[in-house]
Amino acid sequence: MGLFSFIKNAGAKVFGIGKTDKEEAAEAAAAELKEEAAAARKLEETIRDLDLKVEGLSVHIDDDAATISGQAYDQATREKAILVVGNSNGIATVDDQMTVEHKEPEAQFHTVVSGDTLGKIAKKFYGNAMKYPEIFEANKPMLEHPDKIYPGQVLRIPELD
Repeated sequence: MGLFSFIKNAGAKVFGIGKTDKEEAAEAAAAELKEEAAAARKLEETIRDLDLKVEGLSVHIDDDAATISGQAYDQATREKAILVVGNSNGIATVDDQMTVEHKEPEAQFHTVVSGDTLGKIAKKFYGNAMKYPEIFEANKPMLEHPDKIYPGQVLRIPELD
């Protein structure tokens, strides 16, 4: 699918305490690598915990860029895994290197802005605000409630059947 951009500081916190002082550059670099590796493992764990089926899942983080690879069961799973990684605090881009076992159409993505609701987003993409459950369902299990979206969050907007 390619490279996706996200708002770096808008997502869930998975990076822990942050970066160390610049004074000890070697220690800081080693600590950052360790922190990035731990964050990558945490993201992999989160994807598995959400029961997203990605065989051979691997997440690599370098500064604010993440690379995700593996074989997703279907396109929806692929897109949800990308969003789990990209909607994490500290991630600005996700390089998608995943393959898909069962091909289907790609969804559009929408970055939530202040004042957005799923109804407003549904109206924009589908012409009908009452289609918001389609967007909510397409973003489960990352969304737990239709009213709990936040500015900067990226959502999947699937094609309607």
